[in-house]
Amino acid sequence: MGARYEVRGDVAIVTLDNPPVNGLGLETRQGVAAGVEQAWADAAVKAIVITGAGKAFSGGADIREFGSPKSLAEPNLLSLIKLMESSPKPVVAALHTVCMGGGLELALGCHYRVASPGTNIALPEVKIGLIPGAGGTQRLPRVLGVETALNMIVGGDPVKSEVLAGLPGQLLIDRMIDGDLLDGACAFAREVADIRPLKRVRDLPCQHPNADAYFQFARNTAKAVARNFPAPAKCVDAVEAAVKRKFDDAMVVEREIFLALMLTPECKALRHAFFGERAASKIPDVPEDTPVRPIARVAVIGAGTMGGGISMNFLNAGVPVTILETQQEALDRGVATIRKNYEAQVKKGKLKDDKYQQRMALLSTTLSYADIAQADLVIEAVFEEIGVKEAVFKQLDAVMKPGAILASNTSTLDVNRIASFTQRPQDVVGMHFFSPANVMKLLEVVRGEKTAKDVLATVMGVAKKIRKTAVVSGVCDGFIGNRMIEQYSRQAGFLLEEGCTPAQVDRAIEKFGFAMGPFRMGDLAGNDIGWAIRKRRYVEKPDLRYSKTADLLCEMGRFGQKTGAGWYDYAPGKRDAMPSDVVVKMVEEHRNTLGIKPRKISDEEIVQRLVYSLVNEAAKILEEGIASKASDIDMVYLTGYGFPLWRGGPMCYADQQGLFNVAQSMKRFAQNPHDDASFWQPAPLLARLVAEGKSFT
Repeated sequence: MGARYEVRGDVAIVTLDNPPVNGLGLETRQGVAAGVEQAWADAAVKAIVITGAGKAFSGGADIREFGSPKSLAEPNLLSLIKLMESSPKPVVAALHTVCMGGGLELALGCHYRVASPGTNIALPEVKIGLIPGAGGTQRLPRVLGVETALNMIVGGDPVKSEVLAGLPGQLLIDRMIDGDLLDGACAFAREVADIRPLKRVRDLPCQHPNADAYFQFARNTAKAVARNFPAPAKCVDAVEAAVKRKFDDAMVVEREIFLALMLTPECKALRHAFFGERAASKIPDVPEDTPVRPIARVAVIGAGTMGGGISMNFLNAGVPVTILETQQEALDRGVATIRKNYEAQVKKGKLKDDKYQQRMALLSTTLSYADIAQADLVIEAVFEEIGVKEAVFKQLDAVMKPGAILASNTSTLDVNRIASFTQRPQDVVGMHFFSPANVMKLLEVVRGEKTAKDVLATVMGVAKKIRKTAVVSGVCDGFIGNRMIEQYSRQAGFLLEEGCTPAQVDRAIEKFGFAMGPFRMGDLAGNDIGWAIRKRRYVEKPDLRYSKTADLLCEMGRFGQKTGAGWYDYAPGKRDAMPSDVVVKMVEEHRNTLGIKPRKISDEEIVQRLVYSLVNEAAKILEEGIASKASDIDMVYLTGYGFPLWRGGPMCYADQQGLFNVAQSMKRFAQNPHDDASFWQPAPLLARLVAEGKSFT
């Protein structure tokens, strides 16, 4: 792992070799530096080509070293780039597949750049709350122009090499190579070997005809679009320095901004989410080399909202899907909805018509279980009632081929019990998609007591193929996400009883950054769904206190947007939530029957009670082993429940507030006579971490 060196005639080739994306770790940096210096010492070498092994030129910093002393050890990336620029022999970067972050900054330090078509080029640091820190904000504007470069830096999204090469006046890519990249790069290197002086990107001019007005406009736009993230506006500051200051002085500005952003809570949260998403795919007792089962064909039971959305994920990934229903009209409605969704994408220009036709061609339907018997994976998406699930899984057990994976989309029911309806519990797993299933990133993978390791490994691979963030959960009522949301919803109900209105609670938590408050969320999902769960749950837990306001709302037939009335009123055909006098009166009357005198409740208390209820329940989930790590819980809430990304998830947020402070707030809430004092006793894990001065993450 590091870099390889070879010589082809009069050209030395230094190849980054650090799988999977040639991250610029210390060994790789040392290897590249050694290779360049070896080429200098060889009188027969006239030019140097830098490239990357495998499927990347370089994806940038090695995330395994991120934030560690190794990342700064010499030669650090800045030193390596200076080495390239100071080379007495021309250095040509041969770009292919992926050239991002520090990889692009390294390429910009070379004298020339050639590229294969289809190379993804980006400076994505803004996505983890940073700006490029090795000259990216200084060199990219010099080769692409200020406005194009700033758009790339602020957006962080990749752009294809052929698109950049086609821009008028661009100096980023000196030649596109259609054939063998190394052959083409070596030929180019020989062409430029004797050209002097060697051109350095840092020496190119960086200008804008109306700099002051442009940068102020760009800064205002960045702040408006990304108001909760400081990095985009700081990108503008760094590029402005490229225009207004000498190169070395502007590099100091870039470095100062980079280091300051590293310390912000938003950057810490985004880095936590970045690493958390990658860690979620790692299951402690399931090795990465666990053999997986082939998934070439999928069946979905149920053509309703969830079944249709689940099917679209696989169609989008090019996997044939058969949907099974009990009635032809249900099938027809389901397929019509899928068509409508795709046609809407075509109309908006997000999907080409030929792609739409390809996806629909992969879809088939049936009324017979016999027609899905050869599917490799079958996902049940029927009504959330254990008797219905039992009937489906007994039928699947009878017809599905040996080795087929039987998955349930249940959101709360016992996966072990569902598995017991079959003679093959090792093949049964929970795959809890979130609505709308074709949009939401989260997939809770529920591991039953007997779920086989290869089944887990296969499902995690499937999740990646359909572009989901998969998090493994053990079996309990509600798994990770819905078990926690129960406590969140209980607190929302208690807040109503104590003096809040639904709009006040929603406004406070949305100001905190949630996409939607608990009452708007209930109206969107359907209040009758929560009502059905409560009817089951509180029969099983008769001593568990909760507010009856939600039940009273449902008894009034106010199920949410679908009925035009829920916690809010809705105009026909619109989704705007309008405060309801009827609901406020219902809450007040219920409060009076309880003998509670309403009090003024601050936004701070609303947010703390809602968020810390998630934290305390999550601590119990961790201790019970339902989730294997705190970051998994954060990924569930970031990708499935609208928790604000810049706060990193409930566990990351609790850590940033200080677990001592969180526990003190919980003890204060326990003194509230109208709340559930027993719930607010800090969970044993939380109490232990406080005592030891540790954090969740």
